Amino acid sequence: MHKRRGYATLAALTAVVVLICGAIYLGVGAAQGRTAVRTPAAPAVWVGTWSAAPVEAAATTTGTARATTGRSIRNVVHTSIGGVAARLTLSNLLGRRPLEIAHVSLAVRAGHGPAAVPATLRRVTFQGAEAVTIAAGGQWVSDPVVLEIPHDSDLLVTVHAADGPVTIHPRARQTSYVADGDRTRDVSGDAYTGRTRAWHHLTAVDVLTRDARGAVVVVGDSITDGVTSTADANRRWPDVLADRLARRGASHYGVLNQGISGNRLLAEGRGPSTLARFDRDVLARSGARTVIVAIGINDLLHSARTPTADTITTGFAELAHRAHERGLRVIGATLLPCGGHRRCTPAVESVRDQVNAIVRAGGTFDAVVDFDRALRDPYAPNRLRPRYDSGDHLHPSDAGYARMAKAVDPARL
Repeated sequence: MHKRRGYATLAALTAVVVLICGAIYLGVGAAQGRTAVRTPAAPAVWVGTWSAAPVEAAATTTGTARATTGRSIRNVVHTSIGGVAARLTLSNLLGRRPLEIAHVSLAVRAGHGPAAVPATLRRVTFQGAEAVTIAAGGQWVSDPVVLEIPHDSDLLVTVHAADGPVTIHPRARQTSYVADGDRTRDVSGDAYTGRTRAWHHLTAVDVLTRDARGAVVVVGDSITDGVTSTADANRRWPDVLADRLARRGASHYGVLNQGISGNRLLAEGRGPSTLARFDRDVLARSGARTVIVAIGINDLLHSARTPTADTITTGFAELAHRAHERGLRVIGATLLPCGGHRRCTPAVESVRDQVNAIVRAGGTFDAVVDFDRALRDPYAPNRLRPRYDSGDHLHPSDAGYARMAKAVDPARL
């Protein structure tokens, strides 16, 4: 009964926000001299603009600040598409006891620090209340927040919560901020003297839009997570893909990054296997339309016994089947070269080549993006091209990530 009342409340709030957003759209049309009644407006829908997969529970961050009682975490997240309202998903998936959240705020970031654009700071509520308790293993979606959300921009999601292990996404390649006390309503960033390289509590930001056709959800490992990309620059390949779509006038797709460093397709590694987390991290994303599957190299590099190509591709087929049951399009990616990496043995290279041949042959996915051919050295095909190699012979450089994004055909999304 409690959950039903919660869903009813959220549905009612969403309906109100849709009406408000309709007025906003009509107002914009009138201000620009358009006659809105001649062309019926598309219905407003919720589509993901940003996401991060929950990875671990931690009482301390991966930076210099500790997430303890009396502190506020100001998460910095980057949007792929915009809208006229937002809603947040807060997670206690990996917590061991109920998570008590006192206050949350949302704002558009001003500049490159922890300060907010003054007129954009909004309180976030949950069924009308500012505080919410999230059960261990659970999550909570906020009430809609009416705010013009720009695309390709940074948002500040500030959470003031109780002490204890919290669900985070480490290796964010993004600096977020920590302050003593409840500073959720601070426009200034002066109090945010701490730093963290993890996202805390937050796993998704959706926007209400009439323009987006849906979201492209990328599931993968550290290569998708962007662990070797330049920090605070949004140069992970899904970010570059979002920028590329926007430049082509195709910014009607949100691009959601569900990569986890160390993740494997078949077995638990860093976080549950992709097969185990696929429904939660991919199929449940708001507005999901297309899935890009870029996983499998860790299964070859970090398994006690290297799996066969058939085992890997059977896992791919299972992901594709589950996505197709939800009506989603699925694009499969070939595995990047790893020659020169200490774990990239001839046996690993042999299976990688076999996997890529099966993926290229078709029949498993609706389309293929050939990252292997895009980034390999033409003179040493088992290695990354030097300019695309971060230096560890496994993860791409910024130039390599940009090349990966360029390899994705927007027409196949």
